[in-house]
Amino acid sequence: MSLKNWLQNSWLVQHSTSPDEIANLLAISDRDLAACQVKQLPSDWRFAIAYNAALQAATAALAAAGYRASRENHHYRVIQSLEFTIGPGQRVIDTFDSFRKKRNISNYDMAGSVSDREAEAMFQLAKQLRAEVEKWIKTTHPQLLS
Repeated sequence: MSLKNWLQNSWLVQHSTSPDEIANLLAISDRDLAACQVKQLPSDWRFAIAYNAALQAATAALAAAGYRASRENHHYRVIQSLEFTIGPGQRVIDTFDSFRKKRNISNYDMAGSVSDREAEAMFQLAKQLRAEVEKWIKTTHPQLLS
């Protein structure tokens, strides 16, 4: 499989990005990385904010590669696309995907279902992905970083 195969399956659409778009996605990730550290927030909110930080970083990598995820299974596709962009390893992708499932439960079905430890784990993953995405873009698409 490759991103081109995903395009053929209509899981992605071609996308022409810009340095401004990449900067905005990374800025949202940075904002959310800072916001999710506010200890007065409930752990499920900190988790959701950290999740968004990671998702925006992954979206930046996908955009830099020339794609965006289609609407159907959007978050799942963005997360799984990391295999073809920054290549963090299957364990990281599986962990991020398990956090996606946890987020769906905590955001939509049950308040207070995320522990402080889980919120911290999501934060650490988001921080790692944010750094790896920027490094990858610098290496593979330096024209997209201003």
